[in-house]
Amino acid sequence: MVHVMEHDDNEHGFNKYAFACVTVASMISIIFGYDTGVMSGAMIFIKEDLGISDTQQEILAGILNICALVGSLAAGRTSDYIGRRYTIALASILFLAGSVLMGYGPNYAILMAGRCVAGIGVGFALLVAPIYSAEISSAKARGFLTSLPELCIGIGILLGYVANYFLGKLTLELGWRLMLGIAAIPSLALALGILTMPESPRWLVMQGHLGKAKKVLLQVSNTEQEAELRFKDIKIAAGIHENCTYEMVEVPQKNHGEGVWKELLVRPSRSVRWILIAAVGIHFFEHATGIEAVMLYGPRIFKKAGITSKDKLLLTTIGVGLTKVTFLIIVTFLLDKVGRRRLLLTSTGGMFCSLTILGISLTMADNSQEKLLWALTLSIVATYMYVAFFNIGLGPVTWVYSTEIFPLKLRAQGASIGVAVNRLMNASISMSFISIYKTITIGGTFFMFAGISILAWVFFFLCLPETKGRALEEMEMIFSKNWNGIVTTDTNHKQRQNV
Repeated sequence: MVHVMEHDDNEHGFNKYAFACVTVASMISIIFGYDTGVMSGAMIFIKEDLGISDTQQEILAGILNICALVGSLAAGRTSDYIGRRYTIALASILFLAGSVLMGYGPNYAILMAGRCVAGIGVGFALLVAPIYSAEISSAKARGFLTSLPELCIGIGILLGYVANYFLGKLTLELGWRLMLGIAAIPSLALALGILTMPESPRWLVMQGHLGKAKKVLLQVSNTEQEAELRFKDIKIAAGIHENCTYEMVEVPQKNHGEGVWKELLVRPSRSVRWILIAAVGIHFFEHATGIEAVMLYGPRIFKKAGITSKDKLLLTTIGVGLTKVTFLIIVTFLLDKVGRRRLLLTSTGGMFCSLTILGISLTMADNSQEKLLWALTLSIVATYMYVAFFNIGLGPVTWVYSTEIFPLKLRAQGASIGVAVNRLMNASISMSFISIYKTITIGGTFFMFAGISILAWVFFFLCLPETKGRALEEMEMIFSKNWNGIVTTDTNHKQRQNV
């Protein structure tokens, strides 16, 4: 039996200890976001200092995500073996090493080496922070808590943009190196701080540590009854009898990740196959719709629109970061009320409109012999609109949705496939954006992203059922029930108490 609705005497609150755990784990996402945001402006100074070409800039921007792809594939098995908490610590150490190398950066080769090391850390961080958040959270608060890593990425990006503006006023040789190297300090703090947090109760059950898991659940649940219900559901999902009361048990199957790839890719059940399609699809479209082009190459886009001053370019880019953080804060309170599916469809529709307007305004500005103030203004407004719509749905929902839908024993490595696709698409956009817009024009590039947004909307409408308020242990059942070519949203869920 799976308990669909988790009891809560404290119905409208969320557990403060769970919130604290997720907040600390999400600090890794701030460091990653900072690295992404700061590179946007740092490349202006790196190009001037090291004299690198546009192609070298594309490689420098994209290599982090190629290495993150490798890191994300390794992270699934690693987090199943050593636990979610130690995997976050490992990611922090990799960020620390990468930041030191980039901050030193006497030449392009050392800079690339640091970017690669940091990239592996990114792969670990992007996988394990949302998984840890999802596994600590109750069903009612999972959308809010699991969206915190994405919010922290946004905060990190904004901090990176601000660092660009202020540190860019230092000498050329010192400024960009300090921008990149300063991330080593929070990386070290997080590596130590995460060790004070509890391990994921679901991972502990997978290893047979039932006593430890129950203690954690009592801490992160609002009531003892809620903790008991969650504990029973997790035991059932792990193949342990729900009434087992031993502190330690030998799990009925190996739970260090052995055999998972076969269940995911070679002989998946019908529901697991559709779960994998949903996870891969949402990660693909998150970056295929062009967000990395705006976040990483914002200064170039605004320069094409007509802004020429370096300070004004960086200030306008800070506006992108502020927009991102503002709407990420808003959406954290909507995920568990409005639902994932409705936010995705609204977000993608708004992105299509914004990208179309941006394509028109950039085309007009690019083809004009003189500066068009209206086209410049419209380009800035459309960019901010696009970032707002992305972060009210597709950005945060991607990570919440893809980490909550996989069955317990497949979650880490299943989510790692989604993260690998995410990083591959991110790398493809970041390493080809300059070449693409030189081939089909800057406006044509955003028209292309607008077309992909239409495909994304259709995919989300047909393939992604609603998961709001459902227990993690229910997800396989939801996909088994709703996959009949077109998904349904299970409007009768609120009337059901148990299945």
